[in-house]
Amino acid sequence: MTSYPHDALIFRPDDVDLSRSPLAGKVDAETYVLGAFNPGMTRLANGNLLLMVRVAEALLHPKHEGHVRAIRWKDGAYKLDAWPVTAVDTSDPRKFTVPGGSWRVMALTSLSWLLPVELDPEGKRVEAVHYDRAIAPTASYQCYGVEDARISRVGDRYLMTTCSVSPERHCTTLYTSADALDWRLEGIVLDHQNKDMLIFEGLIGGEYWAQTRPLGDLYFAYPPDSEWRAGPSINLARSPDALHWRPHDRPGIRPHAATDHTARMGGGTPPVLTDEGWLSLWHGVEPSGVVGIYRTYLSVLDRDDPSVTVRTVHQPVLEPSPALTEPLKHQMYLDGVVFTTGIADAGDRWIVASGEADLACRITHIPKKALRS
Repeated sequence: MTSYPHDALIFRPDDVDLSRSPLAGKVDAETYVLGAFNPGMTRLANGNLLLMVRVAEALLHPKHEGHVRAIRWKDGAYKLDAWPVTAVDTSDPRKFTVPGGSWRVMALTSLSWLLPVELDPEGKRVEAVHYDRAIAPTASYQCYGVEDARISRVGDRYLMTTCSVSPERHCTTLYTSADALDWRLEGIVLDHQNKDMLIFEGLIGGEYWAQTRPLGDLYFAYPPDSEWRAGPSINLARSPDALHWRPHDRPGIRPHAATDHTARMGGGTPPVLTDEGWLSLWHGVEPSGVVGIYRTYLSVLDRDDPSVTVRTVHQPVLEPSPALTEPLKHQMYLDGVVFTTGIADAGDRWIVASGEADLACRITHIPKKALRS
């Protein structure tokens, strides 16, 4: 595993004060923090870094009187729904599968909300936790939670994409802000299952660009001798205003047939412009166990046409770190996951934010020279 000058966990489940949670006093059951992870990141006007941490708040006793329960938001209140234990599959601690006929249907064992955590400029110390600016569900399409923020600064606006989860749809929503602390929900911007929408930190040809990752149950095969593997890939979209998006005709970053480490893949950090082109850190998943092994990889995209990949590094930039999570072993429910979600410029290095083991927030300092060709 590559060693970096700073690589540490900065925010953990025990750092969350649930007495100040948006759910506090509104759920008729005891809850705990399943994970505080997958933080979007940006730099504030005062020079500090801001993490928008996904807090997965779960029922301490999800199984009750022969049923397994889930938390759901509705009209400003939080409800508990219950399914017979004998009728669902509870093998994955993050969710359970519900009988749904011809479709795969699941419910979550937690409800996610977003907590702004302010760090010092180096990302080594927590300066403030802004519970008064937490983001929780406010619309029916968010009734099972708001997940995995990604923050981009374009001009004088901060743009934050999130995944909103409900029986209605599994969609991408957009928040905007002038200061990255007070956010306005603009609504749904991608009305299909898409967990990794990343807006480029700058316009290209006067347009907003984004990486997307639509999912489905069917993919068509590449030719047998193709360098690409069929499956989820990182696509591209363009917009005149960051609200109305049109898929780009040409594909983006695709899984390579030569390695099974990218059998699944998706976006990581919002692309940032460098001397080489747009730097994109993304995740690849090697099949293993329940969820697979998540690692972070690097591609550089052409500055004028991001559908053109200048280069891709097939060795991981970041890998899961058992040494970092060893003190949290008693709280872990899966391993083998680093999920990179934010990047900030720090002169001669990049400060990179990741979720580690779907449990905690990891900050890594990566020298810029280590990512150059």
